[in-house]
Amino acid sequence: MTFFRLLALVLTTGCSFAAPLTFDLGQGLAYHRAHSLPADLPGSSPTRPQPLVLDLRYAVGDADAATALSAWLKFRAAPRTPVFLLANSATSPALRAAFADRQHTAGLIVLGLAGSDFSPDIALKTTPDAERLAYDALTDASALARLINPPITKPRNDEARLVADYLAGRTSEPPATDPAPTSTAPTPTPPPPTDPVLQRAVHLHRSLLALKRL
Repeated sequence: MTFFRLLALVLTTGCSFAAPLTFDLGQGLAYHRAHSLPADLPGSSPTRPQPLVLDLRYAVGDADAATALSAWLKFRAAPRTPVFLLANSATSPALRAAFADRQHTAGLIVLGLAGSDFSPDIALKTTPDAERLAYDALTDASALARLINPPITKPRNDEARLVADYLAGRTSEPPATDPAPTSTAPTPTPPPPTDPVLQRAVHLHRSLLALKRL
């Protein structure tokens, strides 16, 4: 690729797509979302490289971009500074081809929602619609915290159910309870979106830290 062709590609993609997103995920892990390659590839760090979540879900790129991505991964991914690459079937086929044969790329782990034409190293259970909703919800640091640290809620059993379970086998029938009042509360709002793919990448990083592998 000539310099002028590369420059034209960068300018074109820069005008057509949103700027890449970068966040600090804590404990030495960074997040970088690329929309269009090669323009959005992370630059080389002036200091020691760190583990990175590279989000290529819905990213676009042609064969030249795939070549750049392949070279970047071989240079950047290492056992002590792994790259957790997030992708899906909507990632450009050319880009997916760049990391399809990754058995010799140490430190590269691909995560995502599996599809007929995409097989990640770690497949997460979600739906394309839910994944897109979570992806679009990531706009700032506060949204990031909600997506990877959803509030833990436990199902709430009513008093009659608790008493019946506790006395099971000790009485012939559960004690009588008053009928539940008719609810007048508004329909609860749906839970906020969560991103299980990004969440798993963070959990893997924390596990490797605990095992002193990083």
